Amino acid sequence: MPPSLNRRAALARLSQLASACALQQLFGTGAQAQPRAAVQPGPQMPFTLGVASGEPREDSVVLWTRLAPQPLQPGGGLPPQPVAVRWQVAADEGFARIVREGEALALPEHAHTVHVEVAGLQPARVYHYRFLAGGHASATGRTRTAPPAFAPVQRLRVALASCQHYEQGHYGVHREIAARDADLVLFTGDYIYENESKPHLRVRPHLTPTPHDLDGFRLRYASYKLDPALQLLHATHPWLLTWDDHEVENDYTGTHSSWGTDAAAFLRIRTAAFKAYYENMPLSPRRLPAGNVMRLHDLFSWGRLADIWMVDTRQFRDPHACDDGEGGRGLWRCDELANPARSMLGRAQEDWLAGGLASSLATWKLVTQSQQISAYGIPVPFARPGGRIVHNDGWDGYPFARERLLRAIHEPRVKDVICLGGDAHRHLAAPLRLKPNDPLSPIVASEFIGSSMTSSGLKNPLCALMRWTNPDLMHMRGDERGYAWLDITPGQVRCELRATAHPVTERAALYTQAAFVVEAGRAGPQRA
Repeated sequence: MPPSLNRRAALARLSQLASACALQQLFGTGAQAQPRAAVQPGPQMPFTLGVASGEPREDSVVLWTRLAPQPLQPGGGLPPQPVAVRWQVAADEGFARIVREGEALALPEHAHTVHVEVAGLQPARVYHYRFLAGGHASATGRTRTAPPAFAPVQRLRVALASCQHYEQGHYGVHREIAARDADLVLFTGDYIYENESKPHLRVRPHLTPTPHDLDGFRLRYASYKLDPALQLLHATHPWLLTWDDHEVENDYTGTHSSWGTDAAAFLRIRTAAFKAYYENMPLSPRRLPAGNVMRLHDLFSWGRLADIWMVDTRQFRDPHACDDGEGGRGLWRCDELANPARSMLGRAQEDWLAGGLASSLATWKLVTQSQQISAYGIPVPFARPGGRIVHNDGWDGYPFARERLLRAIHEPRVKDVICLGGDAHRHLAAPLRLKPNDPLSPIVASEFIGSSMTSSGLKNPLCALMRWTNPDLMHMRGDERGYAWLDITPGQVRCELRATAHPVTERAALYTQAAFVVEAGRAGPQRA
């Protein structure tokens, strides 16, 4: 391919080639100089884990599937050989008007997954897609492309979701989101849980053992993706994703295990977990990990209405302050919290985000990451620093990194920033001030968190104590599960915190626990 062609042009050319050989050379391991012979998947249905789409741009979208006729067996029940897979994108659900099609190789070294970045699509269009192999057709997926850059878009509807512990509830929340007319699902982490639930919280068991290697993580993803409600949600809307900790190990930080695993062993686990995450998510082939490093953070745009930063709070962060080898915990004596050099994002990602915010021309700037940014520490008279017990795994445990983030909004006078989070297992709405909980400190942004989809949360008395001692927390409730629904227009962002009882049932009914609006030009949520 001539050097003058950029990557996007190369991908556009690729989607027109319909050549398994070309796909192998670009998206395979790069070790083979010659195309590899493809086999048929056999008589069993190979598309047991559904289909998904993600990373919508104005002229492209990523399509995903995995071939696994026996998904809970190592290798998915397929021999270790490439399998040819046909993909089709159509303007209609019946595939009478196919607009793009081609062939990909599902490679055994990538668990027979397919990641196709389909280019040459029209902006702001709904498309339907499917995969074909061995005489079998996958379920039909529905996706959409983003509007043209700088187009005067009037609306964006987003479901903000996270934390779907398989054992702690059914996926009734997923069914409601699938039934809504969403433009995007923003998923902020804990797609799988690598650990097992406490017995009193277990509604249904994990179908596979605790993962410690690549095969183990692949099986854990397969067990989650067998759930029909999760498959439905993937097939209905395009997703943008970031991760939190349970995709690797609870409370891990960067290259550091928080549970005493030695460094070499943990890096092997992280390498396997990153690889399995890439294999099972609708991510661009450009995100294929290089060992234990994977570029996940990125910027997406929805016309002139919104820029969306997907931010990685795990891969590059410094270890917990005063880490005792037992995961995240509350601290009241820890001088390391006062170290200004400690980072949640890593300095390179901090600079990337700050530069993007300062240069954005979009009306709304959505910073999507996996943690609670607003302060929620509990005052204790004898505690240090600042007389509070703080949780060292969240932004409270990285106070100077939080201040740098908020200054990156305040000092260039970036307006209309909405920070979206996860991990906390609670519905939350809060203004973000340069100095948390100080009524004289300027409000620079707004924050929403959409509880967890199934994972258990804090009891109401503790949430009430946190609200009482942190006046910035306008709303905080951890007893119910759900998601946040954001209806974004040029004049305002309306956030509905949708909720249902814990544990979630298969056919859960949700209601609006609370609603807020953020008006353009006025930072901070207001009760709707």
